[in-house]
Amino acid sequence: MANGPTASNPYELDFADLPGSELRQAPDGWHAIVPLGGAKHRLWLRELPPRGSMAVVDLPLDRNFDLRLQAAHRFWLALERRPVGRPPLAPSIGAQHRHILALRATDGWLEGNSYRIIAQGLFGKSRIPDRGWKTHDLRSRTIRLVRQGLRLIRGGYRDLLRHKDKSSDDTT
Repeated sequence: MANGPTASNPYELDFADLPGSELRQAPDGWHAIVPLGGAKHRLWLRELPPRGSMAVVDLPLDRNFDLRLQAAHRFWLALERRPVGRPPLAPSIGAQHRHILALRATDGWLEGNSYRIIAQGLFGKSRIPDRGWKTHDLRSRTIRLVRQGLRLIRGGYRDLLRHKDKSSDDTT
């Protein structure tokens, strides 16, 4: 159980007795899933610390250091009983919405629908002009959504699980 810290009493965690947690031993050490502060914190422990020992975070200086640091900070905030915020890899609401639209557009395209019909389904018939469709921005957006959906289907969905540098963000 997590005890509140004081200057002389740091956090003490008993991983074998955290309510709702999962603890498993594997060849590489111990794996724990600790629900705390409204989030599930996934921890790897080389060895199971003795009951009442001080919690220490060891972060390797590798290419995922920034993610590990954010995760450690969220865990500390949960121990402090403070809001932990969004998970570091969680896509924004806008990105989630674009992925949903892309997959819906691709479903329509794979069923043989025209871009106009797909756009009507996604954005509403009232937003699609009777004339000037070939140069309309929703036509271009629909085509981009279908292409994005096809990339996701062809294995691009794996990229959603990987950390990207801020400089390599794809804006579609």
